[in-house]
Amino acid sequence: MKSQSRYRWFVVAVFFVFMLLHQCDKLLIGPLTTPIMKEFGLNHAQMGFITTGALIVGAVFYPLWGYLYDRYARAKLLALASFLWGATTWISAIAPTYPTFMLTRASTGIDDSSYPGLYSLIADYFMPQVRGKIYGLLELTMPLGYLLGMILGLFLGGVVGWRGVFYITGALGVLLAVVIFFGVREPPRGQSEPEMAGLEHVGTYRFSWATARDLLKKPTLLVLFTQGFFGVFPWNVIAYWFFNYLEAERDYDQNAVFTTMVIAVLILAAGYPVGGALGDYFFKRTPRGRALVAMVGVLTGAVLLTLTLSVPNEDQGLFMVMLGLTALFIPFAASNVIATVYDITLPEVRSSALSFQSLVESSGAALAPVMAGLIADQTSLKSAFLLICVSAWIVCGVCFALVAWLVPQDIRVLRQQMAERAAHERAVTG
Repeated sequence: MKSQSRYRWFVVAVFFVFMLLHQCDKLLIGPLTTPIMKEFGLNHAQMGFITTGALIVGAVFYPLWGYLYDRYARAKLLALASFLWGATTWISAIAPTYPTFMLTRASTGIDDSSYPGLYSLIADYFMPQVRGKIYGLLELTMPLGYLLGMILGLFLGGVVGWRGVFYITGALGVLLAVVIFFGVREPPRGQSEPEMAGLEHVGTYRFSWATARDLLKKPTLLVLFTQGFFGVFPWNVIAYWFFNYLEAERDYDQNAVFTTMVIAVLILAAGYPVGGALGDYFFKRTPRGRALVAMVGVLTGAVLLTLTLSVPNEDQGLFMVMLGLTALFIPFAASNVIATVYDITLPEVRSSALSFQSLVESSGAALAPVMAGLIADQTSLKSAFLLICVSAWIVCGVCFALVAWLVPQDIRVLRQQMAERAAHERAVTG
């Protein structure tokens, strides 16, 4: 039992490194934008197509990855995803012209939609009551990968060039593919569900279209999908425009921008495991616990962002304190959404359920930066942040309130289904 417990933490460590380096590679395009534009002689619109291409490819591949993960061994598919990350990054590093670079960089989006299988596999190593904090730990890699990408792009890029940076990150992807392929075992689907405790054998359950269609009959999932569409608006608006806001509307110099963003991102990173741990804590007391934590997170974030943007430009200290508080609360929902999806879905369709959630989120992500730009042209970026972020978080707060109302019934249905499977397994083996 001890060796199994240690091994599952080895799996978490492997996937933490995978996600950290993958996020770093994915976000490197931002810090390396200037040298890439200079080498190929690109304007901003041409450079924008490079990022858009990868986003579109990633969105298209979500349903396929979800199906494959639910049908076949997730560990081997994750090794394939890591290899694809390394290989496509290498190919983009040798692209000689803008058209080939745009195509090869778009191909890096193939593996960007591979995370649902990772979360599903982790779910089979940890019981529902602790999954929130595990997902929160893994999602630390999002902001930390952003910081690592910024450091590599700004400092290493000047030494080895942008192509050299891609060679390095691509090599790490291939290396991790080997580690995952030989080091990560495929657990039986559903083995960590409480009903399966004590069973020597857990039956094999595979994806079926009938089970997948039943996902759309779950009211909680439908509300989570709606929330996901609006929930990514604030993230993408802030990610694309906050640097420009600090420089153009708050008159920050580059050093002040860098310092402010590093501190904010580090506090943001802490918000993921804190939100996950709080979700687990309250979930043990009520099935509504995760949804209530998520609701408090987004509504508090809306209030704090409004107060933060109202701080006078000259008071950088107070602005930093308020921005840090905002950054702490806004990730509370992330790991709790993933855990809730798995709290109400059968193990053999969990990758598909989260893939559809991510596909809906990708649709919202594509709209947000453009909307912010249009509003900013008419008024200001401050107005764009307030209008888009605050309104989206209010909508999400309402959605999470609905989830809190609906989720107990969907959890009861899953628990009954797992109890029936456990009874069947005992009857077969007994």
